[in-house]
Amino acid sequence: MGKTLLHKTWEAHSVRQLASGQTQLFIGLHLVHEVTSPQAFQMLRERGAKVRFPERTFATVDHIVPTDVTDRPFIDSLAEEMMSTIEKNTEEFEIPLFDINDRRQGIVHVIGPELGLTQPGMTIACGDSHTSTHGAFGAIAFGIGTSQVRDVLATQCLAMDPLKVRRINVSGALSDGVYAKDVILHIIGLLGVKGGVGYGYEYGGDVIDSMSMEERMTVCNMSIEGGARVGYVNPDQTTFDYLRGRPHAPADGDFDRATSWWESMASDADAVYDDVVDIQGSDIGPTITWGITPGQSVSIDGVIPELGTLEGDERKSVQEALDYMGFAEGQSIAGTPVDVTFVGSCTNGRLSDLREAAKVAQGRKVANGVKALVVPGSQQVSAAAEAEGLHEIFQEAGFEWRGAGCSMCLAMNPDKLQGDQRCASSSNRNFKGRQGSPTGRTMLMSPAMVAAAAVSGEVTDVRTLMN
Repeated sequence: MGKTLLHKTWEAHSVRQLASGQTQLFIGLHLVHEVTSPQAFQMLRERGAKVRFPERTFATVDHIVPTDVTDRPFIDSLAEEMMSTIEKNTEEFEIPLFDINDRRQGIVHVIGPELGLTQPGMTIACGDSHTSTHGAFGAIAFGIGTSQVRDVLATQCLAMDPLKVRRINVSGALSDGVYAKDVILHIIGLLGVKGGVGYGYEYGGDVIDSMSMEERMTVCNMSIEGGARVGYVNPDQTTFDYLRGRPHAPADGDFDRATSWWESMASDADAVYDDVVDIQGSDIGPTITWGITPGQSVSIDGVIPELGTLEGDERKSVQEALDYMGFAEGQSIAGTPVDVTFVGSCTNGRLSDLREAAKVAQGRKVANGVKALVVPGSQQVSAAAEAEGLHEIFQEAGFEWRGAGCSMCLAMNPDKLQGDQRCASSSNRNFKGRQGSPTGRTMLMSPAMVAAAAVSGEVTDVRTLMN
């Protein structure tokens, strides 16, 4: 009986089975940032412990970093305290830090892959929900809490519950104007925000196989929003081509040997899955969230659900979302006015995302009254975009071109919504208050759709603006 990549990787990193039924799992790569690590390092000090394998831990700053004025000390005293703390902690415990003066700095889930730290067959942990991003490389990557950050620092291990595996096949092809973000929003809308609880999601099929690594990262990034513990794609030639030559990837003959092992870690042709879901790519259109969870979404040519078609908890949830978002049941999503637009985040802040948004922005102007931000996911993404002149396209259209960071995705920095502003966002969460205002309203969509909303002033089918 064949095995899945998840089971192979799990077995390869299993130290022992615990009496609780959990697995003591060795973590190959640990990524940390300034928000969830301070208490973990302090707990090490209180126990007189050291970082077990400092060479397997890398730190960056992203969540609290301003994307406009980055002079120190930061205007926000709490942000300055967090920055100073991670600088102190990484120096004391001898961990590499990519700070704002380092060209390798950026959002943790952007820099891991671009530096070649993220590799197939790895176990990866980070104190951030969207660590599942790294599964695009055939890694098993977990978001963890602060006490678990402490555990990994001290022991390089985690106590983990076993997972079932659901295979999600997306077959056929996507239509023009439909992107990886639409695919994962469609999947979450279909299976629900709790549909993946207890599962790891394995993504495959023609659509996934034909995606670039950056597109696969977008899909895997939001696995957690569907309740899955991890999400991954089996490594293939696209994976290997992306990794070759990266700073931390194996070099020369070592890379060829690594490739052979990576290939062996892919799910076997006769692997057995706990569940299989089949989706046709042609059924997916440009998708937008209308509610307060990533599962409350609709295609651009669809309408918000009628309450009469729903029952129980779902009906209550939809009513709550309608009240908060200011929508009516049965309403069309197209034509909804926006106040702010945001292209960025660990979901959609990579070079290919900026290229697609720039195609829409080129030769157009941001609509009157709309604030439009473009925030690269890393300093390397920013430099590459500027080398292509993308920043000039955005600026000429009236977008603000910012420095690298998490920015308005979660607003732990100066980039926040005000009052009940409505934002078209390429980020990953549309929870109440997520973007900095307790009454701010977030609508998730692809970067191209965000750019279309920016120049139209309302939610617009990007396909009508494509040449």
